[in-house]
Amino acid sequence: MRFAVQSDKGIVRELNEDSYNILAGYPNVPVSFIIADGMGGHNSGEVASQMAVNIISNHILENPESFTNEEQIQSSLREVIEKANSLIYAASKDNSDHYGMGTTLILAVVCNRKLYIGHVGDSRVYVLRDANLEQITTDHSFIEELLKNGSITREEALKHPKRNLITRALGCMEEVEVDTYICNLKENDIYILCTDGLSNLVDEETLKNIVSNNEDPDTACRELIDTANSNGGEDNITVIVFKN
Repeated sequence: MRFAVQSDKGIVRELNEDSYNILAGYPNVPVSFIIADGMGGHNSGEVASQMAVNIISNHILENPESFTNEEQIQSSLREVIEKANSLIYAASKDNSDHYGMGTTLILAVVCNRKLYIGHVGDSRVYVLRDANLEQITTDHSFIEELLKNGSITREEALKHPKRNLITRALGCMEEVEVDTYICNLKENDIYILCTDGLSNLVDEETLKNIVSNNEDPDTACRELIDTANSNGGEDNITVIVFKN
C-alpha cells in the first residue's frame, strides 16, 4: 500500500482548521487514516479538529485489538467517534472561547483486505476502481437533503450558496450519529479522503483524471490541491490518496 497526505489553508482563509493523521508502521496496529474539518469562531475549528484526530489516534494506538477483530471494528469506530464527540462537546461548554466549535470526521481503518469507515459531516471518501469514481460516503449536509428530495440537481449543488451547511458534526451536540461503511479492497483500487475544500471546488471528472494520471500519491495530492486553489481556494483543503 502506498499513500500520501497534503493539507493547505487555501487562498481565502487565514488559518488551516483541517487536521489529519495516518497511523502506519506501528506493530499490531492497523493502518488508519483520519481527516477532520473544523468549524467555529477564532481558532476553535482548529481546536475541535485537532482534538478529534488526537483522541482517535491515541485510542487506536492504545486499543489496537478493537480495530483488528472484524466482528468488532464497526462498533469500535462508532465508540471512538462518540468518545471524541463527548470530549469536544464538553470542552466547548467549559471554555466560552470555544463555544459552538465542531468538526467533521472521516476515520478509515484497513483490516483483512477491507476498509472500515466511520463518518460524520461532509468530508468524503471516494474510490477509483476500474476507471470508475464512486463516492462511498454520503454527506450530512443541507445540500444532500435537497438532492434527496429532488429540489436541486448535482450541477446546481456545486454553486448553491448553502453548500457548506452541514447537518451533523462532532462536538455540537451531546450525542452524535455515526455512519459506517465496509469496502472490499481490490487490487489497483485508489482511495481518496478529502475535506469539502477539495470536493466543492474540484468536480469528480477532474478528480478522477488527476488521480488516474499520477502514479505517485504525493504528486496526485499536490495537483488536487493546486487545482482547488486555482478554482478559488475558498476553504482549507486536505486530501489523502492511498493505492492498494
